[in-house]
Amino acid sequence: MRDRVLSGMRPTGKVHLGNYLGALDNWVKLQEEYDCFYFVANWHALTDDYSHAAEIPENTVEMMADWLAVGLSPERSTLFVQSLVPEHAELHLLFSMVVPVAWLERVPTYKEQIDQLGLQSPSYGLLGYPLLQAADILIYKPRYVPVGADQLPHIELTREVARRFNNAFGPVFPEPDAKLTEIPKVPGTDGRKMSKSYGNAIYLSDPPEVLIPKIKTMITDPARKRRSDPGNPEICPVFDLHKIFTPEGPREGCAVGCRTAGIGCLDCKDVLLEHLRPPLGAIRERRQKFIEKPQEIIEILNEGSKKARMVARATLEEVRRAVGLEL
Repeated sequence: MRDRVLSGMRPTGKVHLGNYLGALDNWVKLQEEYDCFYFVANWHALTDDYSHAAEIPENTVEMMADWLAVGLSPERSTLFVQSLVPEHAELHLLFSMVVPVAWLERVPTYKEQIDQLGLQSPSYGLLGYPLLQAADILIYKPRYVPVGADQLPHIELTREVARRFNNAFGPVFPEPDAKLTEIPKVPGTDGRKMSKSYGNAIYLSDPPEVLIPKIKTMITDPARKRRSDPGNPEICPVFDLHKIFTPEGPREGCAVGCRTAGIGCLDCKDVLLEHLRPPLGAIRERRQKFIEKPQEIIEILNEGSKKARMVARATLEEVRRAVGLEL
């Protein structure tokens, strides 16, 4: 049997370039070597903005169209919806009986979210987010959880939760390891980190008439005010995308041209578009075929959720016996 990998993503709609390069591209590669479980974290989507709950089903379909377009396959991975596997919630409840509140309060993202959202009275859902995440993970007993370095505190908490439960009730849960994902620097059109909330995202679904203006108006080296001014490609957001999409030869040509003012920023962006448009165009074409058949996407998720639930039920049976809830 192959080692199992598990990861999830909140359904916020269409996937942007940062999501793809930071997670999905790696998920696709992991399918070749591991037993992969990837889920739509729709309960987690409620933790900081439940007022948009009605948008979650449509956002799920949009996101799944992107997942399938980049190469995630229901034949090679289990693709499912968190809320269609209610065992997650039961395990979360049981974990909440044994995990101290202080463990949750010390998770860095909890305080960050409170500050960013300006919350005066945060919900338990926000506080308990990492504990539900621990249940999401441990119920499938994965060997690895692919994450970026910023998510390591969540994986360490998950390991601590497993340890505490095992010490209290017996060895049910193996402790998963983080599988660090090297996330390339993917700037948005304004130079900041690409984010839907910043309004600076390039989406996998962007057609040429949307993509080209986004790149053409993208922020470059702020010190290069005139065409004749030399620039520094190492601080230019456009060049960060060159590092990902442009082959070494033309990329270095752009770097030299930038430093010597031999080319202008629009020339540099044209080279980027030459190498960015083909792969995004191929994804967009595949995506269109899926989004035209939303019922097929829903069926894939329903079938994947049935498979995931079989695994989750088996784990919950162990948990109930260990805790002493079985009559």
